[in-house]
Amino acid sequence: MENTQHPSVKTSPVTVKLLGFIALVHVLLHVLTNGNYGMFRDEFYYLACADHLAWGYVDHPPLSIALLAGWKALFGDSVQAVRLLAALAGGSVIFMTGILARELGGGRYAQVLAAVCLLISPLYLDLTGPYSMNAFDSLFWIVAFYLIARIINHNEERLWIILGVIIGLGLLNKISVLFLVFGLAVGLILTKHRSAFRTKYLWFGAAIAAAIFTPHIIWQIDKGWPTLEFMNNARLYKMLDISPSQFISAQIVGNHPFSFPIWLIGLLFLLFHRKLKVYRIFGIIFIAVFALLVIQQGKSYYLEPAFPVVFAAGGFAIESWLDRKYWRWAIPVMVAVLLFGGAVTAPMSIPLLPVEEFIAYQEKTGQSPSSSERHQMGLLPQHFADRFGWQELAAAVTSTYQNLESEQKSDCIIVASNYGEAGAITYYGRGHDLPQVYSGHNNYYYWGPGDTTAQTVISVGFNPEDLASIFTIVSPSAQVKSQYAMPYEADLIVYLCTDPQVSLSEIWEDIKHFE
Repeated sequence: MENTQHPSVKTSPVTVKLLGFIALVHVLLHVLTNGNYGMFRDEFYYLACADHLAWGYVDHPPLSIALLAGWKALFGDSVQAVRLLAALAGGSVIFMTGILARELGGGRYAQVLAAVCLLISPLYLDLTGPYSMNAFDSLFWIVAFYLIARIINHNEERLWIILGVIIGLGLLNKISVLFLVFGLAVGLILTKHRSAFRTKYLWFGAAIAAAIFTPHIIWQIDKGWPTLEFMNNARLYKMLDISPSQFISAQIVGNHPFSFPIWLIGLLFLLFHRKLKVYRIFGIIFIAVFALLVIQQGKSYYLEPAFPVVFAAGGFAIESWLDRKYWRWAIPVMVAVLLFGGAVTAPMSIPLLPVEEFIAYQEKTGQSPSSSERHQMGLLPQHFADRFGWQELAAAVTSTYQNLESEQKSDCIIVASNYGEAGAITYYGRGHDLPQVYSGHNNYYYWGPGDTTAQTVISVGFNPEDLASIFTIVSPSAQVKSQYAMPYEADLIVYLCTDPQVSLSEIWEDIKHFE
């Protein structure tokens, strides 16, 4: 895999500083706004997972959870502390996008333009806000792209081994890295770089990736492949169907309409232009992953980690056209227009505005609350709505528990219908000596009550008729209202349930739900 056309150019110290500044802007946007709306529901769950370290979880592999466990041991688990690591990873990807543009032969303008395109992406800004595996997913993809470019430019075949390590760790972070593996295989087969299959280093790298991922596979086998059950249930009962046109539209809007011409040009350059012919493999990877996701009706944001490479190629293409004596002014103007567009859409991705001002802004810009899931929507899009109501819920449960008699307190547990409720009660209930919180949702199912004989249960999120079939006495204890939460969490009743007719362990399998 040797590049006989043009080696990567050197990055000047000024350009490095510019890229670093763009990355820092991304980090600061998150740092300055992270605490505005509160913790996201999934973050409570991830913190709970970090207290139960394992080689796998129902809905994700273990790496992001292990990182979170170490991070919170050092810096605590405040919303700012938890999200800083994701913000830093996000900034790193933006910086690396500029460096990737350099590897494709782009100069200063190409590198800055590519980095700015990712900076203004509403979807990317959203994915790198709350802590999750998504911010790290993009980091593994961009490092993989960079290593592939280095192999092409400098014929450094030993880098296949490093790439194997990156892919193995990426799989331990998020299984969707298999999309990258699929795209890479297709790209190698369809280009002259298929000669890489003859090098031992590629196979060494593949073996290392498999070895790194093996402990998670063993965990899956031991648990009966729960992630497959989770994925099937999510597809059947949770996720909205998405047509090819909707998927394409989601990419254009999600990565900002202003940057659409740039990444489209970048993709076309990769596929068809002689100047980037040697890097055609990247265009094929993008198309292969895109096609696979459309066929599978995958979530639209699954393609997001592939965008840095088409932004980098787009930056190269624009620079190659405009970096002339009388046209150089056009690129700074283009960057300024992109930044303006990013400023307009940023409040839709991060909590820049007080919630009431955001709702007004949302209406003025013609936006409406949306979700990729089958849920009724309220006043806010789901990525904001799921940050409200949790403290009120924990306070109501705490009050219910504190009003119990001493005998009841000693024989009480809390059961919530989903991991957001369970995690929030645990997080905000600290310091109030609450009993153990259980749920049958995803990995909480494995942390179940065992052979507990608790006679008093504080229940959240369940239908009272279902509770009445289990407990002799079911009494509403508190009502939790939150006008900004998702509708199914906006009006919850906390029930005090006593005198169970069956033990919780007997019905635990019925409470289980993976989705």
